[in-house]
Amino acid sequence: MKGNIFNIQRFSIHDGPSIRTAVFFKGCPLRCAWCHNPEGLTSGPVLSCLTGRCIGCCACEAVCDEEVHSFAGGRHTLNRDKCISCGKCAEVCPAGALEIVGREYTVDEVVEAALRDRLFYRDGGGVTFTGGEPLMQGAFAVTVAQIISEKGISVCVETSGYAESQVVRDIAPYVDIFLFDIKETDEARHKEFTGVGLERIHSNLRLMDDMGKRIILRCPMIPGVNDREAHFEAIADIANSLKHIIEINLEPYHPMGIEKSRRIGGEAAYRNEAFMEQAEAEVWREYLAGKTDVPVIIM
Repeated sequence: MKGNIFNIQRFSIHDGPSIRTAVFFKGCPLRCAWCHNPEGLTSGPVLSCLTGRCIGCCACEAVCDEEVHSFAGGRHTLNRDKCISCGKCAEVCPAGALEIVGREYTVDEVVEAALRDRLFYRDGGGVTFTGGEPLMQGAFAVTVAQIISEKGISVCVETSGYAESQVVRDIAPYVDIFLFDIKETDEARHKEFTGVGLERIHSNLRLMDDMGKRIILRCPMIPGVNDREAHFEAIADIANSLKHIIEINLEPYHPMGIEKSRRIGGEAAYRNEAFMEQAEAEVWREYLAGKTDVPVIIM
């Protein structure tokens, strides 16, 4: 069994309690306008090009059988419709401007990466599945989670909640904490900015709670999209209506997904280039904290 992974990040401190190894799964059913990891949206590998590093040596053009790369007037142009993500160009690029993002991993490879850092998983650390959407690769995620859990390592899963309920049931016994994304609480606005509705998401959130799983709500704060009182009141209502919400994490917007989109040949739908100010985030933290007894933390 193999899964598509686009990064394994060691010593992560923002993907669950304590020190963790974050495994980034490729593929996502949502298309959030502000996506911070656009390289994880598609299920297969994708060519990333950092044009500022290109030195115009034309080595990529020489080895590409698909005629993806061309140079004219000192400009490097990519015909991405022809790209098969073979990686030949990235292998010969002397400047590191080209990279194939994502590859297939075996179960053993992911488990090995997790075990490599087990000495650092003290005080509640462990492995976090993130992405992309880990639950899109249900069988692979469940298998890896089971092995890691049975070796005594904590497993967290960050999810949009938009997944088959059976996958949630299958993986839940091996998960210590679900990091559950609450991106938008209004149905119409959620469809507008993510491409999907809320029914399945809310159903899986209730399912996790009914199964007694600890849940941290992860709430991106996107200026001009969900920075309004009604949204934060709805988050509080969700937290107050369930039994196993242990924390609410507020995630201030950052624009790094914009440049990532450009590197893979796309263009972000939400193009705010400014980082959210800490003072603005604190205002919303205080507002939300006044509506619930669940701890509210800015990430």
